Amino acid sequence: MTSRIVLLHGIWNARAWVGPLAWRLRAQGFTVDTFGYPSVFGGPEVAVPQLVERLHAAGPVALVGHSLGGLVALEALRVAPELEVPRVVCLGSPLCGSETARALASHGWSAALGRSGGLLRHGLPEWKGRAEVGLVAGSVPHGLGALLGAVHADSDGTVALAETRLPGLADHCVVAASHSGLVLSPEGALQTAAFLREGRFLQRPVRQVA
Repeated sequence: MTSRIVLLHGIWNARAWVGPLAWRLRAQGFTVDTFGYPSVFGGPEVAVPQLVERLHAAGPVALVGHSLGGLVALEALRVAPELEVPRVVCLGSPLCGSETARALASHGWSAALGRSGGLLRHGLPEWKGRAEVGLVAGSVPHGLGALLGAVHADSDGTVALAETRLPGLADHCVVAASHSGLVLSPEGALQTAAFLREGRFLQRPVRQVA
C-alpha cells in the first residue's frame, strides 16, 4: 500500500474542486497531490499522455478520480500498464458510459463535453489491468442527468448506478451523496481511504466525521 495519492477532477472542474476530498485524505494520513487537465478543450487525448508522463516520474502512487477523472485514470493505466499504480478509486465515474452525456449530445449540446465526449458516452471495456480498482457511487439523485430525464432514482443525479458497475472492479460501494457531493462526502472519503489501505471498502456503517 502506498500513502501517496494523486487526485483527478471531473469535467468542467479544476484542481480546486477536489480540495475538500484532498483535505479529508490528508487527515487520514495520506500525502495528496492533484492533477489538473483541460477536460473540455483538451480531453483524454491531452490528459492521458500528460498523466502517464507524470506517473512515470512519480514512483508508486495511488489514483483517485472523480467522474471523468476516474475514466482518465484507468485509460492512462490501460495505455501504460507498466505504471506503478497499485490501486485506483473512482468516485461516481460512468465507467460503462454515460446516458447523461448521450442525452446532452442528442439535445445538440455535445460541444459542452468537448473532446471528452467520446470517452464519457462510450466508457471503458472490462478492467483487466494490474491495479485494483474500487468505485464509490452516490445514491442521492440530484443533478444534471435527473433534470434531463437521462437517469432516475438509482443514480447520483448524473450517473446511474448501473453505469458504475464495470466488470473487473475489485470492489464497489454506495454512499448517500449526489454526483457533485461525492467530493464533499465524509463517508466517501472514509471509504476511499479504506480501499486504498486494504483493497476493499468498509462493509459496516462508517462513522460520519466533519
